[in-house]
Amino acid sequence: METKEARSEQSEQGGATPPWERDLIEKLVLATTREQTRTRRWNIFFRFLIFGYFLALLVIALWGDSFSEAEAHLGDHTALIKINDLIAAEDQGVSADQVVKGLEKAYKNDHVKGIILKINSPGGSPVQSARIWSSIREMKQEHEDIPLYAVIEDVGASGAYFIAAAADEIYANESSIVGSIGVRMGQFGFVGTLEKLGIERRVITAGKNKTILDPFLPLEEEDRLHAEKMLDEVHAQFIDAVKQGRGERLAEDEDLFSGLFWSGTTAKELGLIDGFGDSRYVAAELIQAEKLVDYTYEEDPFARLLRRFGAGVGEAIVKFSVESGLRLE
Repeated sequence: METKEARSEQSEQGGATPPWERDLIEKLVLATTREQTRTRRWNIFFRFLIFGYFLALLVIALWGDSFSEAEAHLGDHTALIKINDLIAAEDQGVSADQVVKGLEKAYKNDHVKGIILKINSPGGSPVQSARIWSSIREMKQEHEDIPLYAVIEDVGASGAYFIAAAADEIYANESSIVGSIGVRMGQFGFVGTLEKLGIERRVITAGKNKTILDPFLPLEEEDRLHAEKMLDEVHAQFIDAVKQGRGERLAEDEDLFSGLFWSGTTAKELGLIDGFGDSRYVAAELIQAEKLVDYTYEEDPFARLLRRFGAGVGEAIVKFSVESGLRLE
């Protein structure tokens, strides 16, 4: 019988490819084919993903346009803009940009007979509040025929009252909390805490006052006076805005701008509000356009998700393409 070694030797002498080489070649070809198939699938996947992303944005844009068109056929109505959160920068609460966009949309509609700012907020950023106040005053001058009312629900205090003061009139409930015309700054002091814990703190600064109000350092009198001066300036701006908005309706009371807050009943006596009533009362009786339409600007949750998702997808596509050598061809 012919041995295995003899058959192998005959195959090599005859020029035939040994079995192990054929197996290796087949495996390499199969692996290459699989890799090419996988690459094509990923390319197709990312193409569909990008297409779907832009299609969704298009649908949202068309939906927004159709909604605006529908609003134009509502007939005469009262625009409602809600301020129901902390007044702060975007993504942290109700921002000036959000309120202004709602106002702009309301003023553009010829069927809006009046605007109500529905307020339920403890206040917040003096910057955002001042921006909203200024925008309201400017828009009112451009649209003198459209009255603007503020309606305070549970709370309209501090920065929220700052905004309300720009309205033509302010209404609230007898039990609403109104006022708090003041400015505050607060922090904790941890002097000696690190030493007790055996922690060495190292701070390097350029500028002798860079560590002012550092919670791990004693409060210097000079620093306190500087902070108070700054707060007094912001407080003066707040007071001036309230006086401009309320005018002679304000009572002569030494506590009016002290930071105190009052019930709606006392607020009316002090001239901080004009009367009692909710949004429906103001719309029906004062504006005489009973139908309320919400103009509060809120970015569509799906649009916000797509915006964030789009940024993440873009980053992922670039990273994956670089690492794997894929190209969207």
